[in-house]
Amino acid sequence: MSVIAAIRRAAPVVAVAAFALTGCTTPAEPPPSTTAAPPSTSAPAPTPAPARRELASDPVQIADDLVADERTLRDPSAPDDVLVAAAHRQQLAYRTLGRNADWERVARPRIPPQLAAIYDRNISARQHLTALSEGTAQDTLPAWRIVPPPPADELLAYYREAEAASGVSWSHLAAINMIETVFGRVAGVSTAGAQGPMQFLPSTFAAYGEGGDIHSPRDSIMAAGRYLAANGFAADPDRALFRYNNSTDYVQAVNDYAAVLADDPAAFAGYHRWQVYYKTTAGDVLLPVGYFAQTRIPVAEYLSSQPSPPPR
Repeated sequence: MSVIAAIRRAAPVVAVAAFALTGCTTPAEPPPSTTAAPPSTSAPAPTPAPARRELASDPVQIADDLVADERTLRDPSAPDDVLVAAAHRQQLAYRTLGRNADWERVARPRIPPQLAAIYDRNISARQHLTALSEGTAQDTLPAWRIVPPPPADELLAYYREAEAASGVSWSHLAAINMIETVFGRVAGVSTAGAQGPMQFLPSTFAAYGEGGDIHSPRDSIMAAGRYLAANGFAADPDRALFRYNNSTDYVQAVNDYAAVLADDPAAFAGYHRWQVYYKTTAGDVLLPVGYFAQTRIPVAEYLSSQPSPPPR
């Protein structure tokens, strides 16, 4: 299931989920999301898809909706279903604008000053992840299980604990966790053998995991802190991140998301609601919680068995 842009030397290997998030090449118009349910031979059925807000079909409306969704995601009184829908459309907006430079130029002037830095960093992260996944579209879907992530408060406690122990910022650890497995949603092994929420090679985890469980969110986050600290994060964060994945695009994407979180910790709640997308030759496929495949599935065959998406 490899769409790995760069293989780390003596380091964890990045999970395909990092590129499941990157999407396709620049579209002429925003592609509709495709929700992939498990094949009939798979064991658990997916949970019902949450209510979603559709992405608009022009960049002006996408920008205006994105501003509204960014504000909704920072409203402590908003109900959970509204937050889930806002995060879904927020994710789609950044994916689409980050891959379409012409649309992004139209959208950018509509972003208010108080959201400009957040917008710019999200767009930059998407552009770097898109570059990282260039030429990696697959004609099959992965042998993965998609599971619910740990609660946001639980993950934040682990990032803070790892920061206190290693000196590596919680925001960088969260950004890595997000890019690697969408906060642990992706349960699967990469073609290089990387495992767990932070995607470690077993040999690397043995050196930094202190006897923990590679699949444990806490143990893997703590190990990532130790690994980055051992590779000089305090003196040169970019060099340490490059050791985690030998790609300058990866380093910049992590830095972009980490900067958003450091400046606005409330952004974490929105990111935590983002979903797993997989880049295929048929377009982006949304893999919901409950997706499960023991072997790779031809994407055309898979999608042909799915209900048609509702009209916009």
